[in-house]
Amino acid sequence: MIKYIIKGDIFKIPRVKNYAHGCNCAGAMGKGIAVQFRKMFPEMYLQYKRLCLEGTFLPGDVFVYKYKEGFVFNLGTQSTWRTKATLGNIRESLTKMMAIAEEKGIDSIAMPRIGAGLGGLPWQDVKAVVEDIASQHPHTNLFVVENFVNV
Repeated sequence: MIKYIIKGDIFKIPRVKNYAHGCNCAGAMGKGIAVQFRKMFPEMYLQYKRLCLEGTFLPGDVFVYKYKEGFVFNLGTQSTWRTKATLGNIRESLTKMMAIAEEKGIDSIAMPRIGAGLGGLPWQDVKAVVEDIASQHPHTNLFVVENFVNV
């Protein structure tokens, strides 16, 4: 199931402790909601940056970071911060994320509208991919915040 939230903060959704966001694979989290992830999970950022520098976090990949209360899914949606996300990368990384969530018994994940902000893709195109993949994993609820507001 997908629940769309028009405006809000993914980190303040009641009872949700698992998060996902789209990332470049160049080690930069300097704009958009990635800055919030970098601030909230500094150790995750260091691991992400190392994986990017090693060339082991690639478009279509998922870097799963376990923290005290849950998981953060870093989705490789674009090669660099200068390039756009692709629907193929989004589909591949979301598919992997949902399989991992199912395997770990994760029942809810909050995320922004990946690939449509700094990623440069039309949200309606990305939304169709998200809905297709989510429909194949009915035991994991996605909370998609369409407009992030740090409240």
